[in-house]
Amino acid sequence: MRFALFSTPSSAGPHPGMIDGEMIRPIEGLTSLDALLSMDPTGRTAALASLGEPVGLGGVRLHAPLHPHKNVFCVGRNYLAHAEEGARVRGEELKLPAVPTFFTKAPTAIADPDATLHLDGAVSQKYDWEAELGVVIGTRCKNVREEDALKVIFGYTCVNDVSARDVQNATTQWFKGKTLDDTCPLGPWIVSADEIPDPQVLDVSLRLNGEVKQNANTSVMIFSVARIMAELSKGTTLEPGDVIATGTPEGVGFARVPPEFLKDGDVMEVEIPKIGVLRNTVSIAAPVGAAT
Repeated sequence: MRFALFSTPSSAGPHPGMIDGEMIRPIEGLTSLDALLSMDPTGRTAALASLGEPVGLGGVRLHAPLHPHKNVFCVGRNYLAHAEEGARVRGEELKLPAVPTFFTKAPTAIADPDATLHLDGAVSQKYDWEAELGVVIGTRCKNVREEDALKVIFGYTCVNDVSARDVQNATTQWFKGKTLDDTCPLGPWIVSADEIPDPQVLDVSLRLNGEVKQNANTSVMIFSVARIMAELSKGTTLEPGDVIATGTPEGVGFARVPPEFLKDGDVMEVEIPKIGVLRNTVSIAAPVGAAT
């Protein structure tokens, strides 16, 4: 099943829905997918039994499917080739961590699919792309065992961890350069976990203006989705609706020769074939006083 948050020209606001082919059916009585995920399994089943009249996907606007109340959890350097390209640029010897490296992005960074990302050129001149598989938690859990981890997942989505590299590298903490507004596009929908029984067989790619920049398979992750879940939940409660971005493959802009960064008008497309395409256009406001 595919779940989305959508609106129509005549709707008062976004509405959760379930996609059926080229149609979407509203889930009656709910105002968000966050509300659906907060229900127990019996409540979810009842909610999904109350669907409204179908609407053609071509006539709706899709929104980020979730707006969690806490930060989006993220994993850094989780593909070997990406870790290698980063170490090369920094002139460092590659030392792989024994456990995942976690950081977060604030909820205010979340952006809609097909939305224009309004990035501030006065804050950064080095905005970069990062295609990622997103995991959506469906069951409250803590200290979950690796062998049980996939059981608490509600579904999967696409994430683009847009990063301001100059801001990110100004300190040893990545948070500020990762959490600017409009730097966490999410969507276009959530695919239920039953349709992706093995998250370690997914292709993840990113195209910039139609040119492939990233392309890898989740099978080459350093830490699997299950391992990420087990490590993150140690002593930390994960709740329904929490989102985890699981790391990006090689091919990011800062590691290219010469380096490449996003420009005003660029179009990014994150694609995971079993999920869909997350597309966004970039608008970068020039710094005050910049030459034109």
